[in-house]
Amino acid sequence: MTLSDAVAHLSPDRWARANRLLIRKALAEFAHERLIEPEATGAGEYVVHSDDGLTRYTFTAVLRALDHWQVDADSITRHREGTELPLAALDFFIELQKSLGLSEEVLPVYLEEISSTLSGICYKLTKPQITAAELARSGFQDIETGMTEGHPCFVANNGRLGFGVHEYLSYAPETASPVRLVWLAAHRSRAAFTAGAGIAYETFLRAELGESTVERFHDVLRAQDLDPAEYLLIPVHPWQWWNKLTVTFAAEIARRHLVCLGEGDDEYLAQQSIRTFFNRSHPEKHYVKTALSVLNMGFMRGLSAAYMEATPAINDWLAQLVEGDPVLRASGLTIIRERAAVGYRHLEYEQATDRYSPYRKMLAALWRESPVSSLKDGESLATMASLVHVDHEGASFAGALIEQSGLTPTRWLRHYLRAYLTPLLHSFYAYDLVFMPHGENVILVLKDGVVQRAVFKDIAEEIAVMDPDAVLPPAVERLRVEVPEDKKLLSLFTDVFDCFFRFLSAGLAAEGILEEDDFWRTVAEIIREYQRSVPELAAKFEQYDLFAPEFALSCLNRLQLRDNKQMVDLADPAGALQLIGTLKNPVAGF
Repeated sequence: MTLSDAVAHLSPDRWARANRLLIRKALAEFAHERLIEPEATGAGEYVVHSDDGLTRYTFTAVLRALDHWQVDADSITRHREGTELPLAALDFFIELQKSLGLSEEVLPVYLEEISSTLSGICYKLTKPQITAAELARSGFQDIETGMTEGHPCFVANNGRLGFGVHEYLSYAPETASPVRLVWLAAHRSRAAFTAGAGIAYETFLRAELGESTVERFHDVLRAQDLDPAEYLLIPVHPWQWWNKLTVTFAAEIARRHLVCLGEGDDEYLAQQSIRTFFNRSHPEKHYVKTALSVLNMGFMRGLSAAYMEATPAINDWLAQLVEGDPVLRASGLTIIRERAAVGYRHLEYEQATDRYSPYRKMLAALWRESPVSSLKDGESLATMASLVHVDHEGASFAGALIEQSGLTPTRWLRHYLRAYLTPLLHSFYAYDLVFMPHGENVILVLKDGVVQRAVFKDIAEEIAVMDPDAVLPPAVERLRVEVPEDKKLLSLFTDVFDCFFRFLSAGLAAEGILEEDDFWRTVAEIIREYQRSVPELAAKFEQYDLFAPEFALSCLNRLQLRDNKQMVDLADPAGALQLIGTLKNPVAGF
């Protein structure tokens, strides 16, 4: 690839389109989070003014349930002192810096994340235009790499600061470039391997890598007069090796605490979460999640060696809970367990930092089960993020599945809600257990377009138990979080209603597939259906009322705009929430 080929996607036309699409999203989500207040100027027409009042953005929008602004991208214009100007996202954030609460310190870094997000949109605009109907009939990984939006709430959702353009083209999920992982040998004095029940290091590694690769790696060690028995193998993201470990961990390499063994043989594909890899050579083998010290959506995407130690035990505990509960079993819910983990402790950086420091999250990995081997005849997989994917013609993936299923939209929706929402409700009400159930953390099992069951993932880092008195095994104790009573239900209201159903219902309504009222009525029916099935939890349903008239609006962009390097204080996630007023609960009327 030549130097200029690497930026071929950055053409004037695509840049203009990308800016329009991103400003559309910014107007919609910032209005939703009440950072800006569009003024109505006519039937469905609105205006937003810059901080100095001299620039105005006009657009048309439909206002839907949950204060969802469905802004028409092609209607947006920008005027300054009577002159129409081209849409430019970087200018937009500078013009609205005060309204958005962007500090002098955060603004330039946020602009860099916006630039990266725009560049990613430009790249996606070069890809072959696949209709939602075609995508709905495609394979699991074609759907995964075919997503174009990223997180539906966050405006700067593809920052990936640290990637150069050549690395973007090699490692971003949408580029679908096959990746071979780099393998290191880590001295056991500083590294630890933990695994779920019944898993031994040696057999596990040989099954993942193959005998010949393990032997080849051991030969590298022997050639340096090192004993393979004294080392553990760690898979590493190639970016992490070239950009971090070779420099930041130079002492470890020089002292042979770390030895580079070379690349593995299997080809992997980066998933939507960017640092998790699906094995393309052997789809039934484990996913590998690696540390990746790039800044993306409010966090450095490292992986903590200390956290890794308890990961398999937490997964085993949750798997047993799901297996032993008749309601969860009947819903079809499964989790793909994180079966094994390995972490490396750099002792000097540990002395110099606290436990949340990115320096402690540079070298660790975990292996997560693949959902492929659990499929029955005729079943296929799709990331749940796909449901809100919209193609270049404005057709949604969810709409394509409904069409394919031959069911009425409400019947299709019931199947999906029983698979996805019912297990979330039961986990909350029966166990005070909450997930992070956004589109990228849930995989749907489909048959003829109908959702059969849901697979939850990203377990150890993302679940929490909100009951101070729950009896938990010692290894699982870190899941316990203190959440004020009035904020507990936000795990459903914010994560499910506001951050996912808001987009799904608005999209189906815009396409004329399902009216909003019918969507939310169906959600209410499934909640009632679940509640009737477990009358013994009636007191809990009253205590935490899903049909309350309103709930607090929890704002995600506000977190990132305030501090885009560490969006949430990991020691007190509930305390970090930005709650601004309330939203009308769309199921309250039903």
